[in-house]
Amino acid sequence: MITAVTLLAACIAGAALYGIFAAHAIAQGASTVAVLLGAIAAYFAIPLVAVVHWFTFAWICRSPRPPEKRIGAMATIRLFVGELWSIAGSPLRMGFLWWGMREPAPEPAAAPVLLLHGVGCNSGVWLRFLAYARGRGVGPLYTLSYGPPLASIEFFAAQLADKVDAIVAATGAAKVTLVCHSMGGLVARAYLRRFGAGKVRAAVTIGTPHRGSLLAGAFFGTCVAEMRPGSEWIERLNRDAPSEEPRRIALWSWHDSMVVPQLNARWDGAESIDIVGVGHNALLGDARVFERITGLLLQARAEAAAGSPVR
Repeated sequence: MITAVTLLAACIAGAALYGIFAAHAIAQGASTVAVLLGAIAAYFAIPLVAVVHWFTFAWICRSPRPPEKRIGAMATIRLFVGELWSIAGSPLRMGFLWWGMREPAPEPAAAPVLLLHGVGCNSGVWLRFLAYARGRGVGPLYTLSYGPPLASIEFFAAQLADKVDAIVAATGAAKVTLVCHSMGGLVARAYLRRFGAGKVRAAVTIGTPHRGSLLAGAFFGTCVAEMRPGSEWIERLNRDAPSEEPRRIALWSWHDSMVVPQLNARWDGAESIDIVGVGHNALLGDARVFERITGLLLQARAEAAAGSPVR
């Protein structure tokens, strides 16, 4: 709620201020076309500055990449534009479209899926994946917007526990599959450590800083501090593994712009799926990522229906 309200208010305030400027500019003789182009430039200015800074830092502190994982000039441009486009669309998804998101109706289901977002976001980040996955018969798909945005990851894990219980009650399923982006994967791991794996069929992380991210040092907040490499929280998470764990899959990018160094997105002991040429936020809009995750979810549903364990 806080994220949606903040983004909504920021967009309305920004539009109002630009509207005042535009009216004054047109009154002074500026063309309408110039004013419209200026609006587009103003909207993309903040995401552009952010992406430039993040990619610069991510390149300076990057993990060593094998030759076959490196990309050329055109792929680099696509990488940058993809991340910029993804971030520029975030206010629309999280500030506006989020309000229209609805939970599936309660009904029996063998393999429900719960999607967990990253820091400072809400479940609106999953709108593109929801459309893709539902179109391929995956479901039921649930989301969780935890908060307040900068609270402890342990606080979010308690909210996740309540949500898992609610999904199990609504569907009658024995287990829920967790699909997590960025910090969401750490929320899932904190849940598994505290509450066990009894109600979780599989945990899939996408661009999760399992060993922390150096970029977290540039921001504030309890959950952000917990994601800094070497923090007491992240060290304890990786040291005190739960006695029983579900199937674990970590999908990550060699060109992640926010998990720095990129190899910190690997999850010890988990199945690893690495991709190239995709930035951190663009992972939630990439067709290759959608295809891999949807394939895993369809497999989980088939095995749940057959009553066999996920392998």
